[in-house]
Amino acid sequence: MSKALLYTILIFTITQIAVWFQTNGQFISEWCKNNSFILSLFGVPISLGYIYATIWAFISFDNFLWPGRLLGFALGIISFTILTNYYLGEGITPKVIVSLVLATTLVLIQAFWK
Repeated sequence: MSKALLYTILIFTITQIAVWFQTNGQFISEWCKNNSFILSLFGVPISLGYIYATIWAFISFDNFLWPGRLLGFALGIISFTILTNYYLGEGITPKVIVSLVLATTLVLIQAFWK
């Protein structure tokens, strides 16, 4: 696995987690619920995260955008599932399991199929 791909995965994962807390923090924290404007200001660094992850993905996948887009989507599904289950107790149903398997498959295809 290349350094560019590792950066892509790391930045996308951190950014997806930041978005989860920005949008869903209102359900687990009174502070988040009462400070939506302040939370919206995190949109700038979050956007920068997506921009840099896209740059590294573009480099990693030989100047193709689609693989990075699919990788970002899959990492978002995986992080959303884990965080929603952990913080909100939403169960992992058979439908969610199938979605996770598909998302993981997308990550593996994009990472290892050249």
